[in-house]
Amino acid sequence: METIARQIAKAALEIKAVKLQPDNPFTWASGYKMPIYNDNRLFLFYPQYRRLIAEGFAKLIKEKNIPCDMIAGTPTAGIPHGILLSDIIEKPFIYPRKWKKGHGMQNKIEGVPNPDMIVGKHVVMVEDLISTGGSSVESLEVIKSAGAKVDTCLSIFSYGFQKAQDAFDAVNARYFPLINLDTLIAVVEEEKYFNTEQIKLLREWQASPFTWGERFK
Repeated sequence: METIARQIAKAALEIKAVKLQPDNPFTWASGYKMPIYNDNRLFLFYPQYRRLIAEGFAKLIKEKNIPCDMIAGTPTAGIPHGILLSDIIEKPFIYPRKWKKGHGMQNKIEGVPNPDMIVGKHVVMVEDLISTGGSSVESLEVIKSAGAKVDTCLSIFSYGFQKAQDAFDAVNARYFPLINLDTLIAVVEEEKYFNTEQIKLLREWQASPFTWGERFK
């Protein structure tokens, strides 16, 4: 898994799916100043990288011995990666809607011929990015409410925020990212992507992400 994680981290920096600006931080929608911005949708443009991600997810399921009867993708960014994974491991694919349909079959979960086919099944969620974990847990709970067993979420990347861990703990679930900040920063150091001072700023942000940006106000 370490080899795949480093390959994906290098690819993320190469195609700018992960952008790092420790000297000139981004302002997130939450208003926080952060030195990192993530757009994993860019992986979809490159067949070799989206395949690598799907293979990484498949290996995670095998190595962590995760029970899996079907795959679910979080709307919308987790859906394409979830479909690719479900093809590799030959499992059914479903996805929850953010809002229940107000017409037709009024589905809240798409892709299921019969709602009873979910009941009691082990469903693994696929997400592209886990920050605070809120949206991931919300999707997980929708699938669980249909009677499925959902306690695992896989993601391409995670910032490693304690808020995310708390969110998953609250619903007795766990998550496994292909890349975390330690791997990303290690690759940045190896590739000499930044100088020593810039890497120090990234480490300081990692230690205190929600107060780090105050120096830039």
